[in-house]
Amino acid sequence: MFLENTIHSNKRRGWIEVVCGSMFSGKTEELIRRLKRAQFAKQKVEIFKPAIDKRYHIEDVVSHDSNSIRSTPVESSQSILLFASEVDVVGIDEAQFFDSEIVNVCNVLAKQGIRVIVAGLDMDFRGVPFGPIPALMATAEYVTKVHAICMICGNLANHSHRLDNSNDALVLLGETETYQPLCRDCFYDRNPHPYNNITS
Repeated sequence: MFLENTIHSNKRRGWIEVVCGSMFSGKTEELIRRLKRAQFAKQKVEIFKPAIDKRYHIEDVVSHDSNSIRSTPVESSQSILLFASEVDVVGIDEAQFFDSEIVNVCNVLAKQGIRVIVAGLDMDFRGVPFGPIPALMATAEYVTKVHAICMICGNLANHSHRLDNSNDALVLLGETETYQPLCRDCFYDRNPHPYNNITS
């Protein structure tokens, strides 16, 4: 679906795809799947991730299922423009950790005729829209929202619940020992007023 461009033109056209959801929902897995499919089609692919994310590997983008693909860690979104030259597809993982300029970077790349695939958390542990992801979703041609399974009731989960209530830092890297996916009802049971801060 995403590899074909249905507009008949001699000019190469780019676009933006966003894959978003809670932790453990398969965002990175889907990102890697699309990027490897592009590589199989002999397209030139570059993948980037924020340098802060070293949970699984310093360089590789790695999913929770241990699927991986080589990437370039960058300190800021502007750095992506320096490395993304003469490529067909750009992949960006954990986009919520980038500065707000990532939205302009993705639009610049798309205007250059590059297919841009972005994966990231759409909400933080408070249930508040996370960083630049809402703006990326608004400007993207394609948005895919994926879901995890609620660890309490087994329904579809769209929240990343932080288990340690004593740490209120917005960025706290962790896995199953730090977060668990919850559905709306189970998240609300553990956070009586999660949406009061949605505009903060």
